[in-house]
Amino acid sequence: MRVRILAVVGLLLTALLCSCAPEADEPGDGESGGPSASNIDVDTPELRALKKRAGIEPCVPGPATDGGLPSLTLACLGGGPAVDLASLEGPLVLNYWYAACGPCRKEMPAVQDFYERYGDRVPVIGIDIMDVMPKAALELAEQTGARYPQLADPGGDLQGTDLRAIGYPTFAFLDADGETTMVGGGIESAEELVELVEEHLGIAL
Repeated sequence: MRVRILAVVGLLLTALLCSCAPEADEPGDGESGGPSASNIDVDTPELRALKKRAGIEPCVPGPATDGGLPSLTLACLGGGPAVDLASLEGPLVLNYWYAACGPCRKEMPAVQDFYERYGDRVPVIGIDIMDVMPKAALELAEQTGARYPQLADPGGDLQGTDLRAIGYPTFAFLDADGETTMVGGGIESAEELVELVEEHLGIAL
């Protein structure tokens, strides 16, 4: 898999201004007396009830054996089948976020708007990453109306792959040829995501 990391100065400035990352004393790394990420259960009866109340769509493994993403299996946030990322095919948008990320909260309604309008042509999957607060994450999804499928990576396993987040939020665009482009998030409208999709996936929406 080839991954192109955008290094344009304007994008980096945008990421610095609009993105956030967990600090050592925030939930997300299991420090400061918090729970270890490796012990976080993202599928409990309470979380399943929250997911159902929020109307979040189920996680669905893809049909591929090597769609271009690394072979890394992530749990479904709030219960459901785990998904091997390598089974997913492009075009696809992955959106990284976590419960305490302010820019993520602002962005998620725009991502949902895009999903409602274009999700049949360009699927969207959220990934709650480096987050030890699955209940807060599901509550945030409910508050922002984010109903697209949500995976969970509380241990930050993605950070050891070519899909390492470049800030929070982050987009990963997987095209039909299995090539991925990482882009800093912080969008404010579905139209902004349309522009990114057209640029990085080569799809006219």
